[in-house]
Amino acid sequence: MTTTVAPPSPNPVTRATGRVFKARETGILIALLLVILVATIRNPSFLFSSDGFRDLMLTPSLLMLVAVGQAIVIITRNVDLSVGSILGLTAYLTGRLFIDVPGIPPILVFLAGLGFGGLLGLINGALVAFAKVPALVITLGTLYIYRGINVAWAGGDRINASDLPADFRGVGTGALLGIPYLTIIAVVVLVVAAWVLRNLRSGREFYAIGSDPGAAHLYGLPVTRRILAAFVVSGALSGLAGVLYAARYGTVSSGAGIGLELQAIGAAVIGGVAISGGVGTVWGAAIGAYLLLTINRALPILGIDDFWQRAVVGVLIIGAIVLDRLLALRQSRKLLEAREEER
Repeated sequence: MTTTVAPPSPNPVTRATGRVFKARETGILIALLLVILVATIRNPSFLFSSDGFRDLMLTPSLLMLVAVGQAIVIITRNVDLSVGSILGLTAYLTGRLFIDVPGIPPILVFLAGLGFGGLLGLINGALVAFAKVPALVITLGTLYIYRGINVAWAGGDRINASDLPADFRGVGTGALLGIPYLTIIAVVVLVVAAWVLRNLRSGREFYAIGSDPGAAHLYGLPVTRRILAAFVVSGALSGLAGVLYAARYGTVSSGAGIGLELQAIGAAVIGGVAISGGVGTVWGAAIGAYLLLTINRALPILGIDDFWQRAVVGVLIIGAIVLDRLLALRQSRKLLEAREEER
C-alpha cells in the first residue's frame, strides 16, 4: 500500500513575502526608490534637506488624492476626464466662499468642497449609468463644461493668498512632526479607500463589475449604484483636492487643475490599475502618483531636458499597459491549460 505524503505547507512568512514580491505595486515602489536614490546621489539636497524632504512628501499629495478616485473609476471599466476641471472649479469656489461669507469656518468650506465635487461626480455617473454613453465621451464633455463654467465665473479675476484666512492656509503649508498636513490627509484617504475596496462587499463589487459588467448584471450586482458611487467618490476627492489646492498655493485662477486628469490616469495606469477594468489597487495608483511627480523633479537634476522628461512618462504609461496585456494573456493561458488538465 502506497501512502502519499502531502507537501509541507509553506511558512506564512514565506507566503506573505512571496505575495509582496509578486505584487505590481512592489515593482513601482522599487522604481520610485531608485529614482530617489539616483537623484539624491547626484544632488544630496534632493532628499537630505528640509525643503527637499518636504517637497518630496508634499508635491504629489494632491495628485495622489485625485489618482485614488480615478483608480476606483477605472476599476469599474470607466474613466473620468473631468477631475482636473472639478478641482479647478472647487478651488475657485473655496476662495469665493471665504470672500463672500466672511468668517465662515474652514471646516464648512471643506465640507462644501467635498459636497460640490461629489455633486459634479454624480452628474458624470448619472450620465454614464443611465444614458449608457461611454464614460470617455461623457467626461470629455463635462471636462469642457465644468472648465467653461469656471472660466465664465472667474473671468480674469483670481483668488489671492490675502483673501484666505491664515489658519486655512496653514493646512496647506504646515506639518506635523515634519510630515505635511496635506500628505497626512492624502494617506488617511488612501488607507480608508484601500480598506473599503479590500474588506467590504461593496468594494469588491467594483472589481466584479470592471472584470465583466454583463456577468455582474446577471449575477444581480447593483451595477448602476456602484458606477454612481465610483464617480461620486472621484468627484468628491477631486473637490477635496481643490480645497487643498487653494490652501497649498493661495492663488487660484481659472487655469487651476488643467491637465491633471491625464496625470491622474497616468498615475493609476503606471501603478498597475488596468485600463480595461477589474484589476489594480489604490495603493498602486498612489505610488504611481509619487513616481510620476518625483520623476518630474528628478530628471532636471540629472540634466535631462524637458522633451525627454515627457517621453519618459509616456514610456512608463505604454510599458504599464503592455505589461497588463501580457499578464492578462498569461493568465488566460494558465486557465486554458488548467481546464484541459481537468478533462
